Amino acid sequence: MTATLAADTAAATSARSRGFVPALEGMRGMAALGVLVTHVAFQTGATGMPVLGRVWERFDMAVAVFFALSGFLLWRPHATAARGLGAAPSAVDYLRHRAARILPAYWAVVCAVLVLLPSAADTAGLRVWMSNLALLQVFVPLTLTDGLTQMWSLSVEVAFYLVLPLLALAVVRLRGKSARWRVPAILTLALVSLSWNFLPVPTPDAIHADNWLPAYLPWFAAGMLLAELADDVHPLSLWRRIAGNQLLMWTVALIAFLFSSTDFGGPAGLTRAEPWQYAAKMGLGAIIGFGLLAPLVLGDRKHRWLESSVAATLGRWSYGIFLWHLAVLSIVFPVFGILPFAGSFVWVLILTVAITLPVAAASYALVEEPARKLARRMDRRKSGRKVPPTPEPQSVPQDAPTPAQVGAP
Repeated sequence: MTATLAADTAAATSARSRGFVPALEGMRGMAALGVLVTHVAFQTGATGMPVLGRVWERFDMAVAVFFALSGFLLWRPHATAARGLGAAPSAVDYLRHRAARILPAYWAVVCAVLVLLPSAADTAGLRVWMSNLALLQVFVPLTLTDGLTQMWSLSVEVAFYLVLPLLALAVVRLRGKSARWRVPAILTLALVSLSWNFLPVPTPDAIHADNWLPAYLPWFAAGMLLAELADDVHPLSLWRRIAGNQLLMWTVALIAFLFSSTDFGGPAGLTRAEPWQYAAKMGLGAIIGFGLLAPLVLGDRKHRWLESSVAATLGRWSYGIFLWHLAVLSIVFPVFGILPFAGSFVWVLILTVAITLPVAAASYALVEEPARKLARRMDRRKSGRKVPPTPEPQSVPQDAPTPAQVGAP
């Protein structure tokens, strides 16, 4: 019994000390490339290939990984605070860091695309400009435009940022011994959200409520659940051991991905899915997100590739990859004389990655990182003193971001 308690205590200490998990940064980079792959596959016609086409198409499940990452990283301070292991940030500080992380680089892309990309600039009226700058594309008809169509997911992401403080407030009384009820509360939220696509929500023409936050809450909830399990060690040690088993969890995630590549996860192409297919896709995406991330957070083994310098670099550039890849893809076709939807999947993929990576690196160095440093300087001015660096494990670089600074995409 003493040995068990000691093991649980050690696991709890490890969970608390891992404010930054290097493998998560690598996984974020892989998710960004997954989004890129599915868009290249669609625009080259590779999604029409027998069998493999459905697999390429379902690489859009990388968005589920992004959302689960956000759920974990942004809910983690609230989960630890509920167990007396730390303090959650104020809503003002939290929203300031989210704005610094997301908006400057995003606005740079929107302006560049709507001014410089002919297929977008030619149709960019005031409504398109305003809805894209305000991240309201999923609410305003016909405002998802060339080079920016992937931003629907960022609109959902930002909606989650705004709702998260309210979710934290809803369970604020579940602290101390009552914290054990937080996991059932999150599971209930996820299960109830699966019914969203069955509701007759009135929307304008060309707008679908299945692109709104309630439909995707199960994907965020997968990460929130993981945040709760990361510190709730003693009563859930068995579940931690199961969820921390990489072979088991990644196998489950692979099976869920393969199921999602069938009609169970929605029809091929852009055909509108039935409500039950949307619900199935949301459930499978939650399993994929949780299954891929849980071993990285709860497991004890090293993840050499995801913690490598290459994967870490891709993780740092992941937001830029997400933001810029469709604009790059739009110019690859005319510049290299390739016809859209006419094949050349591998060639277009290589070209898109080769051009997107340096653009994303520039976005990180010139826009994203300066904006985050500005937010931290504002923190120091507000406190009237220099904020000491957060201690990190030996394997983590000294300039590694904290959970409050990072999030998906």
